[in-house]
Order: sequence, then C-alpha cells, then structure tokens
Amino acid sequence: MRIKSQKDFFAGLMFMAVGIAFGWGASTYNVGEAARMGPGYFPLVLGILLGALGGFIVFESLVVETEDGEKIGPWAWRPLGFVLGANILFGILLGGLPSIHVPAMGMVVAIYGLTFVASLAGDEFDWKEVIVLATVLAIGSYVAFVWLLKLQFPVWPSFITG
Repeated sequence: MRIKSQKDFFAGLMFMAVGIAFGWGASTYNVGEAARMGPGYFPLVLGILLGALGGFIVFESLVVETEDGEKIGPWAWRPLGFVLGANILFGILLGGLPSIHVPAMGMVVAIYGLTFVASLAGDEFDWKEVIVLATVLAIGSYVAFVWLLKLQFPVWPSFITG
C-alpha cells in the first residue's frame, strides 16, 4: 500500500506513539472503573483515544488521494528552537535555578518570558500584540490556578515577596 499523504502518515504515527506511551504509563496506576475512577483512568482513556485518532489518521493517509502526496518539508529549526527555549525559560523563571543562584521569578514573569520568546518563532512579531497576549495569559492563569484552584506556587519574584 502506498502512502498518499506523508504529513498525515507521520502525524498519525506520532499520535499513536504518544497514545501508547500514555496508556502504558497509566497502566501502572489504579485505573478503577467509570463510576469510581482511579488516578490512571483519565490518562488511559486519553491514551486510547489518541492512539485511535492516530490509527484513523494513518489509515486515511493510505486511502485518501492527495494532489502532491503532501511531502514533508525540511525541519523548521528556528521555530523549534524558540518554542523549546521558551518552555525551558518558563521552567527556569517559574521555579528558579538554585544551582547557579537564579531566584524564582514567579508565574507572571515566567508567562511574559514564555510568550515573548515563543512569539519570536513566527514570521511576524508585533510587540504590542505580544504584551496583550501575555497580559491575558497571566491574568487568566492567575484566576484559574491561584484563585479558583488555590494552587500554591510563586506568583511574583521571590525578591519582591520575600
């Protein structure tokens, strides 16, 4: 059987691999049943759904004819580097890096750093839009995680809050 869409084929394989990994990881927890869900229930169901979605996408990539075969282009190294770098920066800013004496900067600063660095991955950069997006994300994250869920982690830099 010939692959008729390379993009869909490899995306489906990736979904299946992540789904299998989630399902396998969830099997080490107590799954429970639908009426009394254990900690492994949601990741197991998510893994099964993701694997099934991947299987459907792979099947579709082998059956549905495409005009040019939807070849996979070259790796986009610049966007990949900025997105990965933004996530690493977020982790460092949120919790600090005590081994090299970097203090925890808190959730707000970490979200601004994440948003600014990740926005550099695109072709266009408008700093006004990025500021608005970062502000909305910071307020939304504060409301969701600190106010509603009452999670306790640093919101502001540690040298400000003490």
